[in-house]
Amino acid sequence: MKYVLLTGGTGLVGRYLVRDLLLSGHRLALVLRTSGKETVEQRAESILQYWEAELGRTLPRPVCLQGDVAEPGLALSQVDRDWIKENCDRVLHNAAILTFYEEDRTKDPWRTNLGGTQHVLELCRETGIDDLHYVSTAYVCGNRSDMVKEDQLDVGQGFRNDYEHSKFLAEKMVREAPHIRQLTVYRPAVIAGDANTGYTNTYHGLYFYLKLMSVLLANTPKDPDGRRHTPIRLEMTGDEPRNVVPVDWISAVMVKLFNNPAAHGGTYHLSPDQLITPRKIIDAGYKYFDSYGVEFVGKPVAPEGLSDFEKAAYENKTIYQPYEQTDPTFDTTNLKKFAGDVPCPEIDEPMLHRFWKYGEEDRWGKRRQPKPAVGFDVGGFLTQQLPAMSEEATAVSKLGLSVMGPSGGQWTLLLTDAGDVSFVRGLPSCDAPQLELTNSEFASLVQGEMVSAHQPIVERLLATTSDEQAAEIATRLLAALVPSESQTASAGGVASGN
Repeated sequence: MKYVLLTGGTGLVGRYLVRDLLLSGHRLALVLRTSGKETVEQRAESILQYWEAELGRTLPRPVCLQGDVAEPGLALSQVDRDWIKENCDRVLHNAAILTFYEEDRTKDPWRTNLGGTQHVLELCRETGIDDLHYVSTAYVCGNRSDMVKEDQLDVGQGFRNDYEHSKFLAEKMVREAPHIRQLTVYRPAVIAGDANTGYTNTYHGLYFYLKLMSVLLANTPKDPDGRRHTPIRLEMTGDEPRNVVPVDWISAVMVKLFNNPAAHGGTYHLSPDQLITPRKIIDAGYKYFDSYGVEFVGKPVAPEGLSDFEKAAYENKTIYQPYEQTDPTFDTTNLKKFAGDVPCPEIDEPMLHRFWKYGEEDRWGKRRQPKPAVGFDVGGFLTQQLPAMSEEATAVSKLGLSVMGPSGGQWTLLLTDAGDVSFVRGLPSCDAPQLELTNSEFASLVQGEMVSAHQPIVERLLATTSDEQAAEIATRLLAALVPSESQTASAGGVASGN
């Protein structure tokens, strides 16, 4: 089994894809940028530890590659590009920027959405990867209001903003790439938070309106009867349908399609069966905030006649006004064929209340996020304990090592023709024995707790293969990790970061 290379793993959809791809057994490599003082491994740890707390179980660690899709070559080192060529056979390109307007095409959204996609295609050509899964958007249809078919792209449409246009050109580019043998395109509609928890890490789209309502109402005093009066006229009927979908459903459907080879090569509108309307959102807000006073007037309101409350509302939502009057109808024939058994949850009143509750608890994105826990530094220990494999050496036996939990990772231990033991990133793609340990189990093993840790681990290793010779060599590789008494103290230093 080879690795799936995923871009955009720290975004809202991306972090759900990380979870769901790992849970379905995929080996995952992430292209990530550093952020402030955080390394790419620390950024990945924050996501993984969030999911581990939610799921109540440990997860495998992906291979983390420092890069940036907006830069040529994804700003990857030559070592990392070589690793991708050797270990990855598919790319899931999910990275994108939701910036609506920018005339300068050297800046976002053009830089990431169009330029980044070009760089991913160039990486695919360089590494020989010809199986691309591309996350587009349903709104490559532009300002259409009719039925949009999944097999349609360029029908001469105009666009409401530069985001739509940049994604349209990017999808057109991947479709025209001659070196991509198989292209699967996912087109999500407007993405909201988690249907069950309300979780989000971005406050665009629907959450923008929910935040606006929450902030405006927080500054509105209560009437004598305890209710909040929000006198605002909205330039719509209230019954305009909107294509909004929960992020957990998006990820679940994408991974279902990703896992089904028969679905590959298709284009899929990830849009809901039951559309939400502005009236449903307002009615849910009435109950959540105990408020009243919205009037759907269905026609433009004269600027000179706006109340102060209306001015505050209108000034904050101008960026989304092109979406307030029309929304296309998206054909989902392909989606129903391969994922019809995973229906999109309706965004109803209880779900909207969960969205508001999460947003308020998160202070609309301003809540300080906890730093990830730090476990035994497995990578640091391997670097200290084992020599790097020389270019002249040849591996004669391999053992896959997957360490779950904080500060874990995936490596291959190698026995060379010179009799040395070394290691490389990632699990072996060949049929080699593989050992899965938690971080604490690995720490117990290498810190010399032979009686309590080593023998049970050896027995577990032997149970993973029927090849006695391979098991014997793998046991030898494992034994190379156990330091002598003089080295045990330095292993403790690695664990504490000294």
